[in-house]
Amino acid sequence: MKRYLRHPFWQSGLVLIAAYLVVTLGIAYLPPILGIASAPVPGSVVLQYMATVLVGILLYVSSDEDRWREFKEPVEVMLTSPDKRYVRSALLVAIPALIGVLTFFQVRPTVAAPPNLRSIHPAPPSQISFRGQPIVLDRLENPLRHEGDLNEHLAVGRRTYYQNCVACHGDALDGNGHFADAFSPRPLEFGTSTIAQLTESFVFWRIAKGGVGLPREGAPWNSAMPAWEDVLTEDEIWSVSIFLYDQAGVSPRTWEAE
Repeated sequence: MKRYLRHPFWQSGLVLIAAYLVVTLGIAYLPPILGIASAPVPGSVVLQYMATVLVGILLYVSSDEDRWREFKEPVEVMLTSPDKRYVRSALLVAIPALIGVLTFFQVRPTVAAPPNLRSIHPAPPSQISFRGQPIVLDRLENPLRHEGDLNEHLAVGRRTYYQNCVACHGDALDGNGHFADAFSPRPLEFGTSTIAQLTESFVFWRIAKGGVGLPREGAPWNSAMPAWEDVLTEDEIWSVSIFLYDQAGVSPRTWEAE
C-alpha cells in the first residue's frame, strides 16, 4: 500500500479526488461551519477548476524525467502487457459506453416549465437613496455623457464590468457567465431588445439596488443580483451603463419632452 502511495501515478489520482471533493463539497459546506456564507459551485466552474488541477499535475510530473517515466509506467503496462488484455477489453467497452451515457443525458429532451420572460419592466421609483444621499431618477440623464472624455468613462465602465459583472452576465453580455447556471432566473442579457427600452436612470437604479426586494409587479426581475451601491461608486455605475449601451450598439432611451 505504501509503495502505491509513493508512486506518482496514484498520487496524482488522489490529488484529483481531493481537489474534486474540495471544490464540490468543501466550498459549499465548510465555510458555513465558520459562519461564512457559501453556495454550491456550478458544474461548469467545477469542470474548469478540475481541468486547471489536471494541467498542474501533468506539468509537475513531467518536469522531471525520472518522475515522468515512473508516472507513465502503469499506463504502459496496461496497454502492452499480455496479461492485461482483459483489462484493455473492459476499458474498450466501458469508456465509449460512459461517453454515450453522458452524451445521452446532455441531449435528451426534458420537460420543464417555461421560463419567466422579463418582458415587463418594473416601474422605477421617482427618487432613491444612494449611500444616504437622495437621487431623483425622474428625467435624470447620465451626467458622465456630458462631463469629461467619454472614451475614458467607457474604459472605466469596461474595467468595472469585467471586475464585477462578467462572472454572471458573461463575456459576451449574454447572461451566460460561469455562475449563470446557479441562478433562477438567470442573469440578464443585455441584447438590443432589452436595454434599448430603458433609460439610463432605470439602469442606474437596477444596478445600484440589485434584484432583491423588488415590489410584486417586478417579480420577473427579482433576482440574486446584489446591491452594487455597497461596492461601486456613483460614477462607476454610470460608466458601466455607458459600456453596456456601447457593447449593445444602441442608444439609451430618452425622456419624452413635456
